[in-house]
Amino acid sequence: MLNRILSMLLLGVMMMSFVSTAEAQAPEREIRQMLEERDRQIKATLGDRSDFTDAQREELKRLINSSIDFEAMGRFALGEHWTDISAAEQREYVDVFADVVRAQSLSNVDIYRSSVRYNDISVDGNTARVSTTTTYRNTPAQVDYTLHRTNGAWMMTDIIIDGTSTAQGYATSFQRVFKRNGFDRLMNSLRNRAGR
Repeated sequence: MLNRILSMLLLGVMMMSFVSTAEAQAPEREIRQMLEERDRQIKATLGDRSDFTDAQREELKRLINSSIDFEAMGRFALGEHWTDISAAEQREYVDVFADVVRAQSLSNVDIYRSSVRYNDISVDGNTARVSTTTTYRNTPAQVDYTLHRTNGAWMMTDIIIDGTSTAQGYATSFQRVFKRNGFDRLMNSLRNRAGR
């Protein structure tokens, strides 16, 4: 009887350990599936063509950027100046900033033909970092993503290419313009870059 009770307790502990391990792996699996599906859809839209219709370009922009949290990235780019502008200005800034990023994302569509190897996905609560190696024309590049979970979905807050942070690059540029010339000048510059 005692052996049976001990066996049941051991089985219970093993089951709890299995559930806990499965739960710990769930976010990593969810993130990888999201990124793989995004990559698959982009490659399917690219096909082997070199010319794209306006509709295809818009679809590529949507697919490439649908997982980016533009508000989080834009807020980081403004740093302490985020609170210097009104809520209406914040909304307009995020909209124009998103247009800039979307426009830049199509500057070289061939990079999205790269093969991708997932090296590591680490999750800490509602934040995550994904480390990948992409290879295009036999040239590897280290591409990392930082993500956070918001409204039930994992969204990118930064893309780091060979150690260079996209968000930090925007922050350096935007904050310099803001400090020297103010918010209006920054917005004019962003509108020009976005083609508005």
